[in-house]
Amino acid sequence: MKTVQISLNSIDKVKSFVNDVTKFDYDFDLVSGRYVIDAKSIMGIFSLDLSKPIDLNIHAEEAVEDVLNVLKPYII
Repeated sequence: MKTVQISLNSIDKVKSFVNDVTKFDYDFDLVSGRYVIDAKSIMGIFSLDLSKPIDLNIHAEEAVEDVLNVLKPYII
């Protein structure tokens, strides 16, 4: 598992982020405080405080670099 901090501070960023993570078969969790949300759930993401950085847990053993390259626009 790999953890990175991301920023999703606009509606357009959230929509494109969800489109990007759904391309992969891996599980992605967003952690904000005590909340853990499935990163492929657009409704779940909007329940978080998007004004702060959010931890993204990537549950992938191989091809983590491919995932990080796709998610580069969101990583802080």
